[in-house]
Parts: sequence; structure tokens; C-alpha cells
Amino acid sequence: MKHHFDTEAVHLSENKYVSSASKVNPIYQTSAFAFSDLEELEGFYQGESKYLYTRTGNPNTDELAAAVANLEGAPAGVATSSGLSAIMAGVLAVVKAGDHIVATNDIYGGTYQLLSGELKDFGIDVSFVNFENEEEIKKAIQPNTKLIYTESVTNPLLRVENIGQLVQIAKENNLYSMIDNTFATPYLLNPYAQGVDIVAHSATKYIGGHSDVSAGVVVGHSDLIAEARAKVVNLGLNLSPFESWLGTRGLKTLSLRMERHVKNAQKLADGLKNHQGVRKVYYPEFVSEKGNGAIVTIDITGKCDISKFFKSLSWVKIVPTLAGVETTVSYPVGTSHRNLSNELREELGITEGVVRISVGIEDPEDILAAFIEALDKSYFVK
Repeated sequence: MKHHFDTEAVHLSENKYVSSASKVNPIYQTSAFAFSDLEELEGFYQGESKYLYTRTGNPNTDELAAAVANLEGAPAGVATSSGLSAIMAGVLAVVKAGDHIVATNDIYGGTYQLLSGELKDFGIDVSFVNFENEEEIKKAIQPNTKLIYTESVTNPLLRVENIGQLVQIAKENNLYSMIDNTFATPYLLNPYAQGVDIVAHSATKYIGGHSDVSAGVVVGHSDLIAEARAKVVNLGLNLSPFESWLGTRGLKTLSLRMERHVKNAQKLADGLKNHQGVRKVYYPEFVSEKGNGAIVTIDITGKCDISKFFKSLSWVKIVPTLAGVETTVSYPVGTSHRNLSNELREELGITEGVVRISVGIEDPEDILAAFIEALDKSYFVK
């Protein structure tokens, strides 16, 4: 990057698409683009013009993709309709029927379902192993393995991936590597700059930042993103112009929001770890020099009534997602990881007491007080 992160984030959306005086790139809310004659139409297919039909490309979707790629230090990106569609496009850019993927077993439940279920119907096999054990990763590699997949910070128990180890294993075995960087965001980590081939984001989360858009972005090597873009076009995974515009608008304040999110999360994690109603606080010890992330996960002891805890949260909303400016909570057993078997959830440590907290930008004292109050009200001695 030519400038520091904060500067790049603010000035990422220069109006490069039209000659106009608009300070902000307009919303190209159109399904298609017009041509003056057949020669101009043919010029699109010869690479002389950029836009034909919004499913194949739009100035707003290109703006968002290029901005995220820039912050990740990657040469190319493509925007998609959701985080899962970004993952799907990235995976299908490098694997096909008959291929094999090695994935960490402690990933987001929706991704687990995608890899273990939908990809199976595509003829793609996936082995889920404990990525904390380097030997397990190596043992899982097969002759037809093409990709190693993980998350930079796992959902919901916040294990920080050893990216250097992952890249080394991939290179030694001539494999592609892919990381979901949603929780860390480009503010904290840049996996592509560390050697990862493909990086996916659910832009629904911190990139959008205001709980009003569903979007995804996948970035990486230009040739791989060209393949991913083809999947987006041919499978209809494209993002709408308006949601792209919202994502780009949100990205401009990513640095400011993340700085506050991270500080508040650290204070909440520290404030809850000694509470009698909390068995364990999951919060990374080190993600980057800028902080340890905006998510705090707690495992509530059996001496707390979990239903009463959720009912006692006053102004903190219960939602199945994360990363808005408001502090919210989710219940992995009942939402994101409900389709995992009880045995797998138990193996991963996702108990009935696990609560994932998306820490907002409110006053940190108010956030901590809300959780202390809910824990106190739900605590009982058996």
C-alpha cells in the first residue's frame, strides 16, 4: 500500500468509473448497460469496455472488491452475495469433482455445512482435523488434496490460526491455502501478505459494520480470482449494486470502529473472567499489535440458568450474527452450530453454556455492567 491503513481505508473509493463531480461514487442501480451500436457491443467481448450486465460486473461491486483487496495487500478481488458465497467461489476456484480439501474442525457452523454437505454433492471430499496439531494436518493430506482451509480467528471459540505453519504445509505439498478473515478483518491481519493464496470475508460483518447489508468478498492471486469471478458470474453469486455501495461506505470507518470494538472487547473479557457464573472466557492473547479482536466468547457455568441469562440482558440484543456497532449476543448451540452433532460440539467445546458476544462501540462500562447484571440475575447454587 502507498499509505497507512487508515488513509487507504478513507480514500479507497475514488470515483474512477465516470467523469463527474460526484464526491462519492454513485449507485449504479441498473441490471444492464446500454450500447450505441453492435460495434460497441462487440467491444465489450474484446475487452474494450468493462460492463455489460450487472451479474457479470458493476462499478459498485468492483469498487468494494478492489477496496478490500487493497487493504489485504492482494492484487484482485470479487464481491459476492454473502460470506458463504465468497467461500464457495474461492473454494471452487481451485477444486473440482474428485478433489479433496483439508479443513480445520473448529470453523463456523455454516461453513462446516457447506464443506461437509453441499461440496459432497459436487463430488468434493473434505477431511476435518484439529489444526492445533501440525501432524494431523499432514496426515490428512491425500494424493488428490488441493486445498487447506481455515479461519484466521475461529468461530466461536476464537482460536488464532498459525498462518505461517499453514502456508508452509501448503507450499511443501503443492497445495492452495485459503483463510476466512472475517473475525480479524484487514485491520488486524492480512493473511494474503503472509502467503495465503485466497482470503474470504463475510462483508456482512465488520466491513459493512452496521447490520444492514449481506455481502462477501474474496481476494487473492489474480489468476485465482479470475476463476472465482467466473464462478460468481456463472452461479449467480453476484452482489447487488446498492449493497456493494453500503459495504464500501462501511469500509471507510472500519479502522475507527475496530479500534473501539477491540478496546471494549478486551475490557469485557478482563471484567468477566473472575465472575462466579463464568466457567471460561475465550479471548485471544495475541492477534496483532493492534489488538485481539472484537468478539468475546464465554462459557457460563451450570450454576447459571442460561435462559434467564438471555432474558436478563436488558438492552443487549440476541441475534444470529455479529459485528454491528451495537453489542449483541448469539447462542451457537441454538443457531450457528445447531446442525453439528452433539458429539462434534462436545469435542470442540461448544457447550450449552457457550455464548458469543459481539462487542459494540458503546461505553465499555455500560457493556460490562449489562453482562454482570445478567450473570448475577441468572446465578444460583444447586
